[in-house]
Amino acid sequence: MQTKRASLPRNMIENTMFEEEPDVVDLAKDSTAFPALEPDEVVYEPRSSRLLVRGLGENDLDDEEEDYESSARLLGMSFMNRSSTHNSSSSPYNRQAPPRLCSCPSARMLVVGVFILVLVASMAMALYFLPGCTFTKVGVCANSSIPMEPSYPNSTNGELFPWNELRLPASVRPVNYDLSLTPNLTSMTFTGRTVINMTILHDTKRIVLHSSELIITKATFQVGEDKSVEVKVLEYKPWQQIAVSFLEDLKVGQVCVLTLDYAANLSHTYDGFYNSSYNDKTGAKRVLAATQFEPQAARKAFPCFDEPAFKATFLVRITREPGYITLSNMPQAKTTTLPSGLLEDEFEQTAVNMSTYLVAFIVANFTSITRNVSNTLVSVYSVPEKKEHTHYALDTASTLLHFYNTFFHIDYPLRKLDLVAIPDFLAGAMENWGLITFRETSLLVGNQSSPLDKQLIANVVAHELAHQWFGNLVTMRWWNDLWLNEGFATYWQYTSLMTEFPQLDLDNVFLGVRFKAMAKDSLNSSHPVSVSSQVTTPEQVSEMFDSVTYEKGASLLLMLKTTLPDGQFRKGIIKYLDNYRGSNTVTEDLWNSLTQVGQESVSDMMRTWTLQNGFPLVTVSRKGGHVTLTQEPFLLSADNATHTSNLWHIPVTYVNDNCSSAPSCRQIFTLRNKTATLNVSDSVKWLKLNYMNTGFYIVHYGDEGWATLIDALKTDINTLTPHDRASLIHNIFALSRSVCVFVLWHGMLNDHSSWEMDVCLSERLDSFFFMWSMLVSRQELRSVLLEMACSLGRQNCTDQATALYDQWTNSNQTKQIPGDLQQVVFSTAAQADLRWLSLMEAYSSTTYDSEKRKILQALASTQDPRSIVWILSTGLEGGIIQTQELPLVISTVSDGFAGHLLVWDFVKENWDRIIEKFPVGSYPIQSIIKSTTSQFSTQTHLEEVQGFFSSLKERGSQMRSVQESLETIRLNQLWMDRNLPTLRIWL
Repeated sequence: MQTKRASLPRNMIENTMFEEEPDVVDLAKDSTAFPALEPDEVVYEPRSSRLLVRGLGENDLDDEEEDYESSARLLGMSFMNRSSTHNSSSSPYNRQAPPRLCSCPSARMLVVGVFILVLVASMAMALYFLPGCTFTKVGVCANSSIPMEPSYPNSTNGELFPWNELRLPASVRPVNYDLSLTPNLTSMTFTGRTVINMTILHDTKRIVLHSSELIITKATFQVGEDKSVEVKVLEYKPWQQIAVSFLEDLKVGQVCVLTLDYAANLSHTYDGFYNSSYNDKTGAKRVLAATQFEPQAARKAFPCFDEPAFKATFLVRITREPGYITLSNMPQAKTTTLPSGLLEDEFEQTAVNMSTYLVAFIVANFTSITRNVSNTLVSVYSVPEKKEHTHYALDTASTLLHFYNTFFHIDYPLRKLDLVAIPDFLAGAMENWGLITFRETSLLVGNQSSPLDKQLIANVVAHELAHQWFGNLVTMRWWNDLWLNEGFATYWQYTSLMTEFPQLDLDNVFLGVRFKAMAKDSLNSSHPVSVSSQVTTPEQVSEMFDSVTYEKGASLLLMLKTTLPDGQFRKGIIKYLDNYRGSNTVTEDLWNSLTQVGQESVSDMMRTWTLQNGFPLVTVSRKGGHVTLTQEPFLLSADNATHTSNLWHIPVTYVNDNCSSAPSCRQIFTLRNKTATLNVSDSVKWLKLNYMNTGFYIVHYGDEGWATLIDALKTDINTLTPHDRASLIHNIFALSRSVCVFVLWHGMLNDHSSWEMDVCLSERLDSFFFMWSMLVSRQELRSVLLEMACSLGRQNCTDQATALYDQWTNSNQTKQIPGDLQQVVFSTAAQADLRWLSLMEAYSSTTYDSEKRKILQALASTQDPRSIVWILSTGLEGGIIQTQELPLVISTVSDGFAGHLLVWDFVKENWDRIIEKFPVGSYPIQSIIKSTTSQFSTQTHLEEVQGFFSSLKERGSQMRSVQESLETIRLNQLWMDRNLPTLRIWL
């Protein structure tokens, strides 16, 4: 193993600067639901008003620089277009006859020439930006009210591509796909045929759809009963689009068929139709092929209209070798033996219309266990040697499927539901309709695993099953409303588990989730839950998958549910599912459904929460019985604040000293304006706002208000619920980080409290190690306390952790370590060289997935620089450590004192290789950026991070996560400047 350790990294070599190609992207017209679709021939505005800003964060350039750059690009592009149009035969590479005379211009002529060029350029820019004018292909200024012929990009063959927007035209609607695929798991290639039946919604001379990395070998087209004819396919690779053009219009109402034959390589990343491998119990390598299409990768497996609003039915056929099985969304209909000896599995046509990102198929050597639940066959698939680890997932899925069927009053619509554990899978899971795919660590768990491990499995299964209704049955129209999928699935995962599995203590986890969402949403670089614009490019779509979409979305649903009268929320949700089953929605459709079953409209209130960044701070001041509530946006940083004037309709819940813990004590007051007054009895001693922390806001009580709450808790800690006590602590810490509010909290701890806590912890460490039979929350508390104690080098902690590790290794891993103690035991062992090496061997041999991941985290927690470099490089290579685990490795290394600088150098040096494996803007990339920069707190590091990402151009410079990291570093700087002198005095 010693030979595997790499040398220390060299200093970074500055990345090469690349010029960004001219941006010719037009912001797409939002195509609404199909009955209301608009024609694709539209009036085009001047490009100056249609420039697409890449990324969802703020631009690195200031306004003047951005305008200058945009103008220069547009002028340069227009001159190039005209040059290529009028002088297509000329080429800079043609040999020209030498001139007969050669003379040098005078200095005066040069000055005059430059002046004329500047004048012409200025006039061109002035004409271009004249209001009401459109700059056309021939360079004239025309009134924008007159439809002008748009400028189109060139296809790969040099012909004009007949479309110039990232979003597809709304003139054609797919009705059914007939897919035939033949993967070759030896050559890692596949061939396919896609037959698309479609209808024409608007007269058009083109059909535009998506295709990426597919080689189209033949294309035929048929209209109605006419004979099929071969057609030419044009491709524009930058937008992953292909098109077929026609001389005459296809007419509204016509039915037509496009058939495309193609070939491709199985993807070597984690999206599209990709290849994977694992070693079985004999050590032999096994290969498989699986799919991951969300958000925009179905186009890598078959040509399609790869947008969520283009729903259709699907019939899938897959050819395989006899040693494999195939799975798809629907049950298998028949198997045919082909003359080649291969087998063709045909699946039933989907019983529902569905979006392309939900299509899935797998070719593998898996085995399963099954159970019939409410006329649905539920199956859990895994590699054969892990079949014994599938039972908990089957039990959980069966229980939750029954819960959702009952709660939503709409039965799961398919006859089968497969849950498949894939050995090499980047996402935690994916909700493909009828064929949910998981990481092995998200689905498989042994009988001896801890309740914490089972809690993770239950969470993921509950989330993906909720998607079968929210996302699959009813789908957001476009990715800007992704929260309608992910916010709902996150909300229902906690709600369902708190109902069906109360022993898992998910109410505490959900509370922590709300705190997590607030941490991100308190940054200027955050975004609204429902984004109204700038979600067009693949990077922008990928960046929607973040904690605002998931956790804030779920938090807002909880706040709404607890605000509405009993039963209205459930009735409204059922109405929403029933109204829009099989179709696509926008956020307003949800509010309308909730309003239809209640007395009051929820739209006015909820728009303030979904269409604005951030959340409010409510400040409380009191004079006798008059309580003044004031709201303002809560921001950790005031730099470049874009929403300081925002107001929310806040459902302020509160309790007081007369009645504070029972749900019946809760009272509610709606704060709609900047300031309002609440009247209470003079006898009320204190108020606690945001009962059970169900509202998405924080509260500042002022010196007097905090003092009375502290006194009440000193008298009786149980005067408030645990959630309310946690809420107060969270508010204090949040306020202490804000640049606007400074809170000094005295009275809770005396001068000797830290010493007393230290002694208490020492006395309890022994008992903590051996308290094995507890509720889940206490196990988690034990784990956290022990990890802290051992990381601080407490001798009795490290001694006992080492003893448990040695017992485990000496027994050949038969003497199990309790699941909630595994992380602290492995991490402690990893700090010693010899035990680090033995852990590496255990990582390679263990078959328990949750245990394997804890070992990997422990290995990455080492403080040895050479071991750190080795594990980072190995994770990037993807051999011993799967590449899917690289974000976890980077995050863990970043938390260590020895590692956080090494890992930043590693990411800089290997950025291009990293984005080959993880798409720009994806959640893994967000995680890598956040974890590697979150500990920086100096101006030098700020400039270094800013300089590095600015140099990336289209390779990641405009990501929102970059803006978030820069903002976090500035906040760290501010905190250090404000608090370091005081900390030095204390220390």
